[in-house]
Amino acid sequence: MNTRHIVSLIVLGAIWGSSFLFMRVAVKDVGAIPLIELRIAIGALVLWPVLLMKYPLSVTQGWWGKMTVVGVFNSALPFTLLAYGLLVFTAGVGSVLNATVPMFTALIAFVWLKESLSRSRILGLVVGFIGVIILVGDKLSMSGTDTGLALAAMLLATLSYGFSANYTKRNVIGVNSLVTTVMSLTMGALVLLPLALIYWPDHNPSLMSWISIMILGVICTGAAYLIFFRLIAEIGAARTVTVTFLVPLFGIVWGIIFLGEELTWQFVLGALVIIIGTALSTGVLKLQWLEPKAQA
Repeated sequence: MNTRHIVSLIVLGAIWGSSFLFMRVAVKDVGAIPLIELRIAIGALVLWPVLLMKYPLSVTQGWWGKMTVVGVFNSALPFTLLAYGLLVFTAGVGSVLNATVPMFTALIAFVWLKESLSRSRILGLVVGFIGVIILVGDKLSMSGTDTGLALAAMLLATLSYGFSANYTKRNVIGVNSLVTTVMSLTMGALVLLPLALIYWPDHNPSLMSWISIMILGVICTGAAYLIFFRLIAEIGAARTVTVTFLVPLFGIVWGIIFLGEELTWQFVLGALVIIIGTALSTGVLKLQWLEPKAQA
């Protein structure tokens, strides 16, 4: 992995980290469902020309049904739930909670696909969920707020991502990742469209909301996925997914700089515990002393 790859990873982390900032800015004005409908529809429109320049349209044949499932569980549902959660939580908290995706992916793979979990990875799941409690536990005791629903929405979003990753691994085999993303975004936008029309705001959103929506669609979805695909092709998926650890960092930084969000010791501790849990549950960090010794 050379300098260009490292810079690309940092840029991708910065872009995806900023998505929580822009969703928090726009969601109160536009609403969660219309906001995400616009985001994924714009993202799909950005990526379709790139797809057609590389592949014939025939590559999409026979996959639309499965891509609908991926589109719902990898974009339409989780994006909407994250946006809803950001009505309550800060961009920094949202980005940190989103880092639990690999944990849910590993847990679902264990339950559904019967993939084995080492003791180190099981510890990672426990540590990660302790981190969630540290991060938002005090907020759940607040009366008169929707904090509990917001947390449930955030965690359900990461669960949805985890399901989608395992569904794709099992049922979408041999399809290029760019093709999968373009088709799934398209189907996600189509599925969400009726609800977006029902919940469309009865006022004209502010200029700042429209700017946030365009950045979310063009940069945080379309451009970010192009960087993501290029990295996978050049350095492999295992190294590329390390961007998971950069997204919360940038989500926190952007929230502090642009939204004036507060950085507390509880927040820092919760974020660190979640990141450690994610590293353990994905196998990036391994505790060899936990594992049983091989028999001679």
